Amino acid sequence: MQVIDSCLHRIMAEILLERYRTGQSDMNELLCHIKEKNPLDYRVSSEHPFYEYKIKAFLRDIALGMRPASPWNGHDNVTGGYIVVREDGEVLCYHIYNRNDLENYLLNNTRIEQPDRGRHKFGDLYGNNGNYSIKLNLQIRFKK
Repeated sequence: MQVIDSCLHRIMAEILLERYRTGQSDMNELLCHIKEKNPLDYRVSSEHPFYEYKIKAFLRDIALGMRPASPWNGHDNVTGGYIVVREDGEVLCYHIYNRNDLENYLLNNTRIEQPDRGRHKFGDLYGNNGNYSIKLNLQIRFKK
């Protein structure tokens, strides 16, 4: 995440916390909450879309090849475009040059999913020397 932005891990942590605070899973809705709270204290008076820009870049890089199992080098695995087949059968084609359209689609059609707690013990409390943490997981999926 730090390859995309040095503060992206903090932004995603805030989004994940907001997901658990509000019960909201829609990525666009969570982003709206984060923009209102401005947890990284960006100068929002200029109306620059700091959070939106960073989240869209993250979603785009995930769609184009970024995977959790390997370090991200910033090189897309997609060279021409991206095809999305919606549940109703409609086929959407996004050419790499239509980056903004692809990013908007991803933001408006993804959600944070709560993983199965039993499988990897997500949500469990663990500690060492009086310091306790909760094991959380972030999964981003397309809406149905």
